Amino acid sequence: MTPRRIHLTAIGGVGMTSLAGLLVGQGHRVRGSDVDVYPPASDQLAALGVPVARGYAPANLDPRPDLLVMGNAIRADNPEAVEARRRGIPTLSMPEALETLVLPGRVPLVVAGTHGKTTSSSLLAWVLRTAGRAPGWFIGGAPIDLPAGYALGEGDEFVLEGDEYDSAYFDKGPKFLHYRPAGVVLTSVEFDHADIYRDLDHVKSSFARLLGLLPSGAPLVVSAEFPHAVDVARGVGRSFETFSAAGEADWSASDVRDGPDGLRFVLRGPGESFAMRSPLLGRMNVRNLVGVAALARRFGVPAAAICEAAETFHGVRRRQQVVCDGPVTLIDDFAHHPTAIEGTLVAVRERFADRNVWALFDPRSNTTRRRIFQDRIADALSHADRILLGPVHRADELPAEERFSPAEACARLAERGRRAAAAADHEALVRAVLADVQPGDVVVVLSNGAFGGVLERLREGL
Repeated sequence: MTPRRIHLTAIGGVGMTSLAGLLVGQGHRVRGSDVDVYPPASDQLAALGVPVARGYAPANLDPRPDLLVMGNAIRADNPEAVEARRRGIPTLSMPEALETLVLPGRVPLVVAGTHGKTTSSSLLAWVLRTAGRAPGWFIGGAPIDLPAGYALGEGDEFVLEGDEYDSAYFDKGPKFLHYRPAGVVLTSVEFDHADIYRDLDHVKSSFARLLGLLPSGAPLVVSAEFPHAVDVARGVGRSFETFSAAGEADWSASDVRDGPDGLRFVLRGPGESFAMRSPLLGRMNVRNLVGVAALARRFGVPAAAICEAAETFHGVRRRQQVVCDGPVTLIDDFAHHPTAIEGTLVAVRERFADRNVWALFDPRSNTTRRRIFQDRIADALSHADRILLGPVHRADELPAEERFSPAEACARLAERGRRAAAAADHEALVRAVLADVQPGDVVVVLSNGAFGGVLERLREGL
C-alpha cells in the first residue's frame, strides 16, 4: 500500500484515535485536529507520533492531505469540512476509512447489537488471539487484556465492534454497514439512540441491512433472549443459529453458578458440550460468552482455546469494572439503557450476595435524557437498595414534558420500598454517598460519560 498523508478531523474520539493507530501501523503519515484531546487519547497519539492541531481551521489542511477522515461529531459547517469541499480533498467517514484502507483482504467478524457488543467483540479478539490466529481488531472500548482497542494483526480474521450509530454528516447510515461482514454475532436488538432513530422498527431496519450484507453461508449467531433480534434475522430470510444464557437455543448454558470465584457453567452446542469458567460476573456475560463461543466454533477455533480464553479474559474497562475493593466496593459501569442497568445490578446482587447495593445513575445519553424509558429506568434501578440519581445532562435543551424526571423515578422507587433521592448536582450526590455508605456496601456507578467526576471523587473519598 502506498503511504498517504491522512488528516483526521475530530481525532480525539475513541474510534478516531484507534483508526490513527491502525493507519500509522500501515505506514501512513497521520495528523489530526480536535477542540481538546485528553488522556488516554492524547497519550496514545503522542506515543504514535501523531501531531494534533488544537481547534478546527482551514490552515490545518496545509499541506494538503491526500485524504481527510471526518469523525461523526463534525457538522457540515465545520471550517475543515467547508475547506475540504472547497479544495476537493477526498473525504471519508471513519467506517469508510476502515472499509477502504484496513479491511480489504481480511475476514471481518462483526459483533453488533444494542447491548454487549464491546465486551463480546473484545472477548472474540481474545479468543482468536489465544488460539494463535493473530487477529486484527477495532473495538470502541478499552479491553483490559488486549494491548489496545485496535490492532492490525497478521491473521485473516479482523474483529469489529459493529456500531449502529451514524457515520458522518455526509454518511448517515450506521457504521457497521461499511464492515463487509463474513460472520456476525447479533447480541440484542432494542430501541436506543433516540436522537437518530425514530422508533424500534427504524432500529430493526438498520440491523436487517447489516445481516443482508452477509454472504450466503456465512455464520450468523443471534441471541434467542431478544425477540426483536430473532425477528430481524428471520426477516432477512437466511439461516442462523441462536444462543442463550438459559432456555432453548442452539447454543446455551446450563448449570450456571456465579460466586466469589467467578462464573461456572456448561456450554452446550450442536453435538458438543464443555465446561467453562470466567472471572466475569452476571448472566449477561454468560450470554456474551456463549455467543462468542458459537461464532468462534464456526470458524474452527478449538473448544480448548475458547475455554482458556474465557478463563483468562477480564473484560473491558467501564463494564462492571471493580475500581476499588476495600471496605467499600466501587464498580464502574457504562450501562445506561434499562436492560443493561438491570443486568448489571442483578449480576452485582448475585456476585455480592447479602451486601447492601447502591446504584448511582447518570441520565446522560440521548435516550435516557428523555422520558422514553421513564418507568423502565426506575424499575431497573429497583434492584439496588439505595439509589441516587444525578441531574439530567444538558436538561435545558429539552422541553420539560419530554425530559426524564429524576423526581418521578424516585417516587416510583419509593412505591417499591427503595430509598431513592435525586441529587441537585454531582457534588451533592458524592456527599450523600460518603455520608451514609458503610463498610461492606457495594456502590455501582452507572454512566456512559464523565458523570461530573463522581467516580473519581468517590474513589478518593473511599
